[in-house]
Amino acid sequence: MNPVTENVIRSSFVNCSKGETRRLTVPRGLPELPWPDLDFLGWRDPGAPERAYLVAERGGAPVGVALRLGQEVRRSFTKSTLCSVCVTPHAGTGVALFTAPRVGAAGRQGNTVGAYMCSDLACSLYVRELKQTELGVRFESLTVPERVARAAANLDAFLDKVLDDTLA
Repeated sequence: MNPVTENVIRSSFVNCSKGETRRLTVPRGLPELPWPDLDFLGWRDPGAPERAYLVAERGGAPVGVALRLGQEVRRSFTKSTLCSVCVTPHAGTGVALFTAPRVGAAGRQGNTVGAYMCSDLACSLYVRELKQTELGVRFESLTVPERVARAAANLDAFLDKVLDDTLA
């Protein structure tokens, strides 16, 4: 992902009001983020932990989506839970349901789209093996570039649903 500034981040949001974008907390240290290793910028609001935000490049421009934390998946001793974006297995509360209001009339009517994602929204780092889950090392036959491509396709599919206001 190309580096973005606070102003670019705030102007990129498509599913919330201008007032909401003015009030959202932008991550600190934007210049120091590992931009070459990020496929999208995702963060949770430290002042409102049920809120999260995601900014991804689509068509050469950043698109921001406001998210709400639904429920975190609770620890299970018999199975792990997969992130639907990066397909990284997590135990405990490493995966959470995030919902996003849809754009346009559908969103104004209260329609949302949900996906189970890494609760820290660090999918880009997990697929590149720059961050490990509590389960340790990944055991997967795909190469890092193949995992990056799969995560990008999964994120695009989620964003397609958020951005399509014609679905009922």
